[in-house]
Amino acid sequence: MFKAILIEKSGEGQTCRLADLDESQLPSADVTVRVAYSTLNYKDALAITGKSPVVRKFPMVPGIDLAGTVESSSHPGLEPGAAVVLNGHGVGEGHFGGLAEKARVDGDWLVRIPKPFGPREAAAIGTAGFTAMLCVLALERHGVRPGDGEVLVTGAAGGVGSVAIALLARRGYSVIASTGRTQEAEYLRALGAAGVIDRSELSTPGKPLGKERWAGVVDAVGSHTLANACATTRYRGAVAACGLAGGMDFPATVAPFILRGVTLYGIDSVRAPRPLREEAWARLAQDLDVSKLESMTREVGLGEAIAAAGEVLAGKVRGRLLVNVGR
Repeated sequence: MFKAILIEKSGEGQTCRLADLDESQLPSADVTVRVAYSTLNYKDALAITGKSPVVRKFPMVPGIDLAGTVESSSHPGLEPGAAVVLNGHGVGEGHFGGLAEKARVDGDWLVRIPKPFGPREAAAIGTAGFTAMLCVLALERHGVRPGDGEVLVTGAAGGVGSVAIALLARRGYSVIASTGRTQEAEYLRALGAAGVIDRSELSTPGKPLGKERWAGVVDAVGSHTLANACATTRYRGAVAACGLAGGMDFPATVAPFILRGVTLYGIDSVRAPRPLREEAWARLAQDLDVSKLESMTREVGLGEAIAAAGEVLAGKVRGRLLVNVGR
């Protein structure tokens, strides 16, 4: 038996509880992982609370991230004892996820945890940090360089934003952090932000084109924030869009794209191919300061995760929320 958060269908809604499961209840797959840590992302919070139809079948163990060690494997590339991390691939939505002491998954979904990270650090990075690295890679491949000008990071006090600031600052970029929690300015500057602006500067309807400011953008918010970020990006700059905390809509015009040659990159972390995953994790191991990761991480136990989901949706969580499944 092992402990897991279990979401079940209940009439017109759902229930969520901490349950004891038998290993026979795990789905069929070629690798069983002894999970050490998971996380609480925005999508996990939606799944746990039922605020959005994230879960595609019931019952479901939520958790789009997991990190731990291989317990048993018939996968040719993974042996028992290997330290592994999983982000996305539909776990926690259509396949039992990481908010449990055990998981059984497709070995092709797993990436070996690169040194100097262990399972704790890998989970603390999680989908949010992995996504932030994908955004940075997109800006770099576009040709955005540290000397080109300021890079905007929206939703800066959240998980994606916090890691993106730390990564970009480490590479020498001048990062401007946009947040609705300006009381976190000291925290954001400690991560490497050169400046902090209130999200209200970007979150209301704006002009089709604004004054050129950003060489690049990492946007985790969407809606008017993304539209205004595009409208104020400099000629031939790039915007990496990866989130929708402010809404799924995109109330923009084509003006930034056809008059300034701005490029909008969509960043998907769920189905990213293995070579890109391995590249991103290798770069995280190279570029992310572990001490800064620790400063943006708060740890809770598995039994506390259900209550903490409400904090995530309310925007009360700074940085990363790590779940120690053994607590």
